[in-house]
Amino acid sequence: MKMQTNVLVVAMLGAMLAGCATNPNSYSTNPDTRDRTRNGALIGAAVGAVAGVLSGDDAVERRQRALVGAGVGALAGGAIGSYQDRQEAALRDRLQGTGVDVVRQGDNIVLSMPDAITFGTASSTLQPQFRPVLDNLASTLNQYNQTVINVAGHTDQRGDANYNLNLSQQRAESVASYLSGRGVTRDRMVVTGRGETQLLCVENTESCWSRNRRVEITLVPLRAQG
Repeated sequence: MKMQTNVLVVAMLGAMLAGCATNPNSYSTNPDTRDRTRNGALIGAAVGAVAGVLSGDDAVERRQRALVGAGVGALAGGAIGSYQDRQEAALRDRLQGTGVDVVRQGDNIVLSMPDAITFGTASSTLQPQFRPVLDNLASTLNQYNQTVINVAGHTDQRGDANYNLNLSQQRAESVASYLSGRGVTRDRMVVTGRGETQLLCVENTESCWSRNRRVEITLVPLRAQG
């Protein structure tokens, strides 16, 4: 069933991309054109859907099963919410004033790191001043080790899509490698580059571009297998 779903989504993506490619305004050099933004949003939504089916959620689930199978303690029932409550409080305390947003999404905790504080322009090298922030993050992740760590890089919608995808992957790898060097088990991590496929907004404004350029870390609790 899952294979059939994957094939269907890929087919849908191909159709959407073909439709955008036939639009003569799709690759306009005018940065303000509405067609470029609209088509970019459509392509982003389609590619994002495929990424979620083929690698995102599935990869996290596989990592959960592997960790539980390796003997890392799993959480069940009300213990999940309580565990994440404590971790969220610790993260908010240690990351306060750093520019990193801490957002609770159900049982998951999402940390959003804008590229303005993590990387230089078009670079995947971590800013030296941001390393103490990641040190504090690593300390918390080591304390609360019953989670899968999903590290995802994102870019804005400008420029070449392939370049953006590669840059987002490199940035996610830089963050994951730094955390690993501070004792966070690499086996807990799922590292992906999303490029411009999961935009938070599509306006051609600096504030929108800035929102889209980020590395997100999602902390997913290890669940007891039912």
